[in-house]
Amino acid sequence: MFDLIVRNANLPGGRKNLDIAIADGRIVAVEAGVQGEAAQDIDATGRLVTSPFVDSHIHLDSTLSLGLPRMNESGTLLEGIALWGELKPHLTQEAIYERARKLCLWSAARGTLAIRSHVDVCDERLLAVEALLQLKKDLAAWIDIQLVAFPQDGFFRSRGAEANLRKALKMGVEVVGGIPHFERTQEDGRLSVQALMRIAAEAGLMVDMHCDESDDPLSRHVETLAAETLRHGMGGRVAGSHLTSMHSMDNYYVSKLIPLIAESGLSAIANPLINITLQGRQDSYPKRRGMTRVKELLAAGVPVAFGHDCVMDPWYALGSHDMLEVAAMGLHVGQLTSMQEIDACFDAVTSTPAKILNLDGYGVSPGSWGDLVVLQAEDEMEAIRLRAERLYVIRRGKLLARSAPRESQVWFGSDRQNVAFTRQNLNQLR
Repeated sequence: MFDLIVRNANLPGGRKNLDIAIADGRIVAVEAGVQGEAAQDIDATGRLVTSPFVDSHIHLDSTLSLGLPRMNESGTLLEGIALWGELKPHLTQEAIYERARKLCLWSAARGTLAIRSHVDVCDERLLAVEALLQLKKDLAAWIDIQLVAFPQDGFFRSRGAEANLRKALKMGVEVVGGIPHFERTQEDGRLSVQALMRIAAEAGLMVDMHCDESDDPLSRHVETLAAETLRHGMGGRVAGSHLTSMHSMDNYYVSKLIPLIAESGLSAIANPLINITLQGRQDSYPKRRGMTRVKELLAAGVPVAFGHDCVMDPWYALGSHDMLEVAAMGLHVGQLTSMQEIDACFDAVTSTPAKILNLDGYGVSPGSWGDLVVLQAEDEMEAIRLRAERLYVIRRGKLLARSAPRESQVWFGSDRQNVAFTRQNLNQLR
């Protein structure tokens, strides 16, 4: 007797017509024609079944705070930081918790069951840290939340940031963050990277650092981050987020930088929606796209994930925490249109960030957790193209969320047609 069987599933990578059986919360079989009964049986014929979406970069402490205390009229990163500074004295633990919890409900409905959130540690009260640690505990049965101690106002620039960061780590925050390009000088930025990497290495923790979120081609802190990753032997445990200055760097320097990143084992996390919204604000025309060099990083073998970053907050007024929207934007902005690159964009919101976060039991294979999403799409390309409906979201072998198939009815005179915009419809037209 199984908890659940998903039958006739298409899997990422092209495998088709496989049954996925789950018992005691874990996948026990992935094969054609699984025999046996289940408490729930789902027919996925012709539909893609994937492990859950993973958001490797978001700020749950500021999410859904749009308009508090006012709107970001310039649309710039710096005004967003200033607005957050104005809001901090008025924050409450309860408000942070409730906004983040609401966002997590959106996430579950859209099949995102793992989240890495940066949390500001430059508030002496550490309200956001307490709120998100409690949320992590309360939602553990449904969503995996990983927290990054983020000195948002600068590790050296903000008085007390180091003490607060160390306190947050003792409280249970498990990743060390930083923001070297926001320090007062380039030298302070370099020293902050070195100091934060020492803290992480001594504590045996992972690192995820906001790095070079700037249009300045001379913002090169990722070079220091990669070098320190090598020095401490932390390859596979360190990520550089944003890396937008790489978009503005000259090709000669990048020809040295990317091999260093690859050698170090550093991962990259781009945030397409926010990178292209905030960067290039001071350009007239031509206007820079701002997103890091995803195509070149992938070609060098660097793991690249996509994050949502912001949802309705001082930096970004839009968003619904849909990781397929993030993948689609990354695909378009990065001109990642070969079939291999399209699949990489799907991986950038599923398997790649799962590896960066070192998630336990992630995948569609025997022994993995019984966490699955059934999409109204045939394959990865169609899922991104249609922002496919999440028909079933499954957590530990139990149904967590369900949506009706997306379909329209069209009338031509008295003739009514049902249209679902799938590849099957396209094939019929051919």
